[in-house]
Amino acid sequence: MKLLICPTPGCSGLLYLEDLRCDSCGAEVAYHALSGTMVAINGPDLHVANRLWHLCINRDRGCNWLSDGDSSTGQCFGCRIIRTRPNDADLEALNRLADASQSERRLLVQLNSLGLPVDPYFEDDGGLGFDLLSSEHQQVTTGHENGIVTIDLAETSDAYRERLRVQLGEPYRTMLGHFRHEVGHYYEWVLVEQTGWITECRELFGDERASYSAAIDRHYSNGAPEGWHDSFISEYATMHPWEDFAECFAHYLHITDTLSTAASAGMELVPGRDVLPALPLAVSPRSRYGADDFDALMDDWQWVSAFFNRINRSMGEADLYPFTISQQVADKLRFVHRVLTQLPRTRVSEPDGFGRTVHSTEPSE
Repeated sequence: MKLLICPTPGCSGLLYLEDLRCDSCGAEVAYHALSGTMVAINGPDLHVANRLWHLCINRDRGCNWLSDGDSSTGQCFGCRIIRTRPNDADLEALNRLADASQSERRLLVQLNSLGLPVDPYFEDDGGLGFDLLSSEHQQVTTGHENGIVTIDLAETSDAYRERLRVQLGEPYRTMLGHFRHEVGHYYEWVLVEQTGWITECRELFGDERASYSAAIDRHYSNGAPEGWHDSFISEYATMHPWEDFAECFAHYLHITDTLSTAASAGMELVPGRDVLPALPLAVSPRSRYGADDFDALMDDWQWVSAFFNRINRSMGEADLYPFTISQQVADKLRFVHRVLTQLPRTRVSEPDGFGRTVHSTEPSE
């Protein structure tokens, strides 16, 4: 994630993507998706890059994005792409929506930075959209169908989510992780299943046409197969080829975003030779890894994740990245990397800065 700096003259405070104001100087700020920067708020109407922008009408619910001045809804792109949300009378669910929406907007920023098409449901049949509802008030099943990602807002509760994590034997469970996993289903459907990538995908992940309902029954009756660590990134990935791809897609986003954040801060690992003689001369994470840079990405991640795991343990926390990447999993991640880095750059960029339709998604030679 790109490093964000307070735009107020004389202030160099560091900002998080979700910040509504700067902790250092107190100035109110908003996120301008088109430039990927924070701007200072000096009124309801802002002129940025010679264009008119407004504060998103959901700012009172924690949204700090700007809305295109021509928008008829008054909502930013991140809010408009939410198809269904709790009703206005459900204040508790709306508070949970505000928390979940932070993860949703963080996801959208990363998808855009990777050059992925974000065709919204309100412009294209089968386009991407989010239904964010709480199982505390109705039946909600987290998943993806025909471009719509459904997320259970009840999981914004740390206690609820941790209980499920322990119950399911998972080493990691976050709202951002849910968004990254479910959107992986969407991009497999759009970029792989409907293109020439599908044959190679089936060779690596298995045939996605296998019965999903049967796979669910088998997984929850028998659990993961013995020795699953050799071929899968998680137990859940063993259930069905769709889940294997979505898990690998999510991990690719975990890895690249963490490395990008480290790179934006100028992080470099240069330990003494007597400490870690096996370490390269220096490990310098990158903000972007090209089509031919997958091995470098994996090498950097090996050392950076080990460093962050040790930092977490110094604070008495569990490992930041409690996973082992086997050679077979690395091959699957390499496939995801190739699909995403070989996308034709003929997408349409809309006024709000988000890329739209990719005209061809055939694998490059």
